[in-house]
Amino acid sequence: FRQVQEKSNRLAAALANFGVRKGSRVALMLPNTPQYVLSYLAVLRLGAIVVQMNPLYTEREIENILADSEAEAIIALDLFISRIEAVKPRTKLRMVIWTRANEFLSFPLKQLYPLLAKRKNSYPAITPKAYLFNLSDLINSSHGRPPRVDINPAEDIAIFQYTGGTTGIPKAAMCTHMNMVANCHQARAIVGDTLIEGQERGIGLLPFFHSFGLTTNLNLLIGFGGTMILCPQPNDFKQVLSLIRKYKPTLFNGVPTMYIALLNHPDLAKTDMSSIKVLNSGAAAMPVEVMNQFEAKTGGRIVEGYGLSEASPVVTCNPFKGTRKPGSIGIPLPDTIVKIVDMETGTRELPPGEVGELVVKGPQVMKGYWNRPEETAQVLRDGWLYTGDVAKMDEDGFFYIVDRKKDMIITGGFNVYPREVEEVIYEHPKVKEVAVVGVPDEYAGERIKAVVVPKEGQTLTEDEIRQWCRNKLTGYKVPRIVEFRDELPLTMVGKVLRRVLKEEAVAEAAKEGTEKGA
Repeated sequence: FRQVQEKSNRLAAALANFGVRKGSRVALMLPNTPQYVLSYLAVLRLGAIVVQMNPLYTEREIENILADSEAEAIIALDLFISRIEAVKPRTKLRMVIWTRANEFLSFPLKQLYPLLAKRKNSYPAITPKAYLFNLSDLINSSHGRPPRVDINPAEDIAIFQYTGGTTGIPKAAMCTHMNMVANCHQARAIVGDTLIEGQERGIGLLPFFHSFGLTTNLNLLIGFGGTMILCPQPNDFKQVLSLIRKYKPTLFNGVPTMYIALLNHPDLAKTDMSSIKVLNSGAAAMPVEVMNQFEAKTGGRIVEGYGLSEASPVVTCNPFKGTRKPGSIGIPLPDTIVKIVDMETGTRELPPGEVGELVVKGPQVMKGYWNRPEETAQVLRDGWLYTGDVAKMDEDGFFYIVDRKKDMIITGGFNVYPREVEEVIYEHPKVKEVAVVGVPDEYAGERIKAVVVPKEGQTLTEDEIRQWCRNKLTGYKVPRIVEFRDELPLTMVGKVLRRVLKEEAVAEAAKEGTEKGA
């Protein structure tokens, strides 16, 4: 902890020397590495704002986030620098700080990494430029302490957490220092004395650029003196199981697809997972059978929760001790009020058993959306956050998600908004119309399906559409299913009846499941 404080202070001082001030936006485009932790703490120490960025973003997505946030600096892995440089002229970036994956590794891995990376063509040469800086060089050459900054926790913004919306255009949820600290304490409180101060080890499988991973791994473990086991490649489950065997974590946060993948991995049989005491699942419904199998293997207790970026993100969770209801998202966190209101007016509270919109009030609720006053007014009303999620509450006060936001697709724990995918496909010169929906999938929760109407006289293939999307979208946003039609179902005023397409997709998936079973 002393080393982390020293290095993050040095980095903060270096950033301050280059003009990063309170309110400046600094983007982080890093996997779960020590560099992320140091950079995150350094930016916050200056009162600057962390702009969260997915390392898998394409040039188009990078430009959108940098332009919207007006970030003046970015800290990124060397593998992503070419993408950032390609869009830099159209942004307000003054500093591009790069780091290699091996910079904080110990001997002999630090020395071996360049050799292995060059074999895989993953060790790009960095051409010196006036705006390019190496992270380690900045830290090592920095002297003095960062300037003292006065923070108003309830007002000053700590994080820009980008999320989608009804339009599919990414927007930044502005989470204050109070939001982040409060949610960390709330998460700590629901665990209770199951975790012991200063003695726990959490495996950082969830990416820190996602609010779920940031709060329940990085912030929570720093908050009670735990050890972070960083996993920069969360989909490399062979490595994940190796880390579990080596470091014996006591805390594991994940999404259902991670639990399913681990249960089906051949290395599971040789992995002792009994050290894990607390297992948390979110982002999608956890299958009861998966829950039972994983608990039998670890001896731990899986609890499901619910959250959203606009609430920093955790809102509800099943208790770690006492009553737990599989399929439920649990009960509200301390100091959090959750209720179900009618879908029509949003003002009438509904009794147990009735379905309506889930709304939230608590210290973790965001300040609003950056530069989106109209959308802020839609979701923040009289101190309540209107989640857009359809839910119900039972007689015991446990909540259940009935349906997700109207059009959003959740695949592998990631939110995908159809409009964003549709806009990319619409750019294809052979496409006349397109609609994107989610198809139920046992592993990922949902698969993305694109229903495409080609222009008259044009022919298209599934691979052609997928390749077009791969060049412009992060991998998990690329449609897994592509269907071609002569026309889309429309309303009288010409709007696409997405509901009809969704119902058809669900029916087709059910039919496929029945045929496989037979």
